Amino acid sequence: MADNFTIEAFTLLSLAVVVIVIRTGARLSMVGIRNFQVDDYLMPLAAVVYGLETGAAYSVGAKWKGLANNSMTDAQRLALSPDSEEFLLRVGGSKTQVMGWSLYTLLLWLLKTCMAVFYSRLTSGLMNMHLRVRLAYVFIGVTYIAVICSILFGCHPMHKNWQIYPDPGNYCQPAVSSIDVFVTVTLNVATDLYLISIPAPMLFKARLPWWEKCELLVLFSGGFFVMAAGILRCVLIVTAGANGAQQAGSWACRETFVAVVIGNIPMIYPVVRRIARRANGYLSSFGGSTSDNLSHPLSENRYHTDKSDHSRRKKFRHPLSLPGESQWANTINNDEQMILPTSRQHPPTCESNMHDQDWDAVSQRSQDGIKVVHETIVQSKARNMV
Repeated sequence: MADNFTIEAFTLLSLAVVVIVIRTGARLSMVGIRNFQVDDYLMPLAAVVYGLETGAAYSVGAKWKGLANNSMTDAQRLALSPDSEEFLLRVGGSKTQVMGWSLYTLLLWLLKTCMAVFYSRLTSGLMNMHLRVRLAYVFIGVTYIAVICSILFGCHPMHKNWQIYPDPGNYCQPAVSSIDVFVTVTLNVATDLYLISIPAPMLFKARLPWWEKCELLVLFSGGFFVMAAGILRCVLIVTAGANGAQQAGSWACRETFVAVVIGNIPMIYPVVRRIARRANGYLSSFGGSTSDNLSHPLSENRYHTDKSDHSRRKKFRHPLSLPGESQWANTINNDEQMILPTSRQHPPTCESNMHDQDWDAVSQRSQDGIKVVHETIVQSKARNMV
């Protein structure tokens, strides 16, 4: 059993690191290291924390034989000699459980913070969304403080977390502590639900084809899988009995692996989508499509690839904006633009204070189609000429 879990735990760790590396590479290719955001630096830190958590979970079974200060009768506690090997194993296992709980919650809340930062970029420029994202930051911070305090101070004084005799009580048995389990799972689920609620209403009312809407709903609803894993972990720990310590470590690694994958998919998705579309365009070229049809609608040259967009001059609407909502004010990063595949933007507008006679000298016939030039003349008198 221990060997099987060892293989599983370190396999999941390796896969999680690969996912984070791919995510970091995707961000590098899209925005460059100079434009990295907070979540781009927090995610490698999350990988380190995940490694430490996996090491703690491995120690519970490999070094401490799955033992802690739980699942003992008063007679067994009294009879256990402080000099015995079992006593040392139970004390060491209990200390590792406290450390494992702390690393587990730190990793989950780091991932929540990364997702909140991502939503901050995704909803940039949409009305009434700044407040919701800021509330997410506050909610994440407050709930993390509550969870870590319940782990570190739910049993006081601290040394009772590894006390053998007398029985310290359930709250001081970190492998199966009710306060650790229920406080963590409740606040974990609550924060995930709030994070999911940020993009969900916009997606339901988004101006997108139904298949793209379903695609994005699946992409942003991954938090439900994390919640399901957390609830399952809670149930298994409570019902595990003497195996509570082993179950706590095992399911912590599984749940956090799911959280790492779900938290990085939105960053990897745009690159996968871009590669898929370019591959589709490349394959379609063998069917007789011209080079003009191969332009990727989300490429960095999106201002120049679609000539019809230049003449239509339609107002740009964020595809996740609600009906009746004002026009986007800011331009979001490349990765978020690629997640929202139907978005279009205005071509750049030229503004100049040149006089009428200057335009004849500098204007030339365009080889790329019709170019629209806006001239703004500011004079001393109260009139504008366009």
